[in-house]
Amino acid sequence: MHSLVFLCAQKVVSHHATLRGALGFLPKDLYPVLFKAAFMDKRTLALQDLVQTWPFPVLSFQKLLQKCQHCERALIRERPNKLCIQTVILGVVTYLVKMLEDRHCDKSKDQRLQILDMTGLRDEGQGPETMSLWSRTVTLAKACLDISKQQSKCIKRASKRRKGPYSSPMALPPPQPVSVDVWVDLFVNSTSYGVLKDALQINSSNALRLRCRNFRVEELSIASTVGLLEFLDPAGVRQVDLRFNNLGLSGLRVVIPHLAKFTNLASLKLPYSNIDVRRLTVGMEGSLQYFATQLSRLACLKELNLGSSRLSGKLTQLLGDLRSPLESLELAFCYLLPNDLAYLSQSLHTPALKKLDLSGNNLSDCLLQPFRVLLAEASGTLLHLDIMECRLMDTHLAALLPALCRCSRLRYLGVFGNPISSKGLKNLLHQTTGLLDLKLVIYPYPVDCYGEDLPWPPTSSNLLDSSVDEEKFFRVNNELQQMLLSANRADAVWTANLCRYNSLDNFIL
Repeated sequence: MHSLVFLCAQKVVSHHATLRGALGFLPKDLYPVLFKAAFMDKRTLALQDLVQTWPFPVLSFQKLLQKCQHCERALIRERPNKLCIQTVILGVVTYLVKMLEDRHCDKSKDQRLQILDMTGLRDEGQGPETMSLWSRTVTLAKACLDISKQQSKCIKRASKRRKGPYSSPMALPPPQPVSVDVWVDLFVNSTSYGVLKDALQINSSNALRLRCRNFRVEELSIASTVGLLEFLDPAGVRQVDLRFNNLGLSGLRVVIPHLAKFTNLASLKLPYSNIDVRRLTVGMEGSLQYFATQLSRLACLKELNLGSSRLSGKLTQLLGDLRSPLESLELAFCYLLPNDLAYLSQSLHTPALKKLDLSGNNLSDCLLQPFRVLLAEASGTLLHLDIMECRLMDTHLAALLPALCRCSRLRYLGVFGNPISSKGLKNLLHQTTGLLDLKLVIYPYPVDCYGEDLPWPPTSSNLLDSSVDEEKFFRVNNELQQMLLSANRADAVWTANLCRYNSLDNFIL
């Protein structure tokens, strides 16, 4: 639903010439609704004019593109439109260039826009109309370099003018500095490393300055990773995500001391870091202890992802010295042992956990009972639970249901990749309809929807590689949807589609 104000705003931004002529007379309170209307309708010319004349010190995507009283559509949750994002960045660059020229020409003009907040935009990968986090990073880095060149030109021209006629020693006072801080999430890999490094190197003196909130690095050398970390604002970074970097314990020993300077670091993600503690040498044991000690120095840490590291029997050593409880813990494919889950059940972390990912650990055997205890201990706070590819069959799921049904605040449950039958899925749905906050369940293709050649008991690979009888699955899915309707739970989504739904962000849980 759109309010009359929003409908009028859409009409105004559709006529660019009229809007441009009226901007000097419009009340500034209309700018936010005009911005959202222009962004939604992809009115790029109107959008650029709005940015260049923005009357407030902050332009925040999160605030402007959220659901509001004039428009219920939350654009911030949709795929970011490439043209609109580029237009906003271009508008800020044009605004800054004009401000720089005016200041260095001794024209007194107050700076209005001081902060562009681009955090919160989704990362949806490449496409003709969308703009990924990587693309936004590169575009902003290039914009910073362009502004730096313009700034240098303005300074040179101004220095000549300030010398006065006939090279008189009398000089005019230097102009007031002009700058816009861009709050942004950054994603860098080997392809974008060079341009981002160049932009960050000039950050402190540039008129367009990157202020990183979440920092993601993929497939980058240790030296390059450390070099970029040194350029980031210590107080601004809240998340560091280093993945596919093949760090190992020796690499982590080099990188992790550089994280201590980030005083507000709340999330550390180190998946696919090639850590294997099952065959530790004396030197590697020392590196593991050093890593644990450095982790304990991160006083604000609330989220930790060590996915795909082989941590068998070492959770007590790794997490035991943390100063405050974790709210999100991701330990997918970590080869956990019963004593790891036993430690977690008794640790300070479990009563605070909102998000837990144990996917890929075999919960069907000796881990089943420790996991039941862990689940019961976390039931008061748990919102997000991933137990995909854990070899859980109907009998295991039935054993977990009493503890699972105590998780009264649970919003998300992922059980994809487990060898569960259609009967087991129906029992799961029936037992959990009372969890009124449970709005999303990612369930597996039932084993009775596979062909007769499916090995038993099937592994995760067997389930992924074997063919599914689409007609059988269609019938089972319809039965599940009908059960939801009969239980008055049409608000809940039960799906076997892994790609359609993103994992919930711990910062918004």
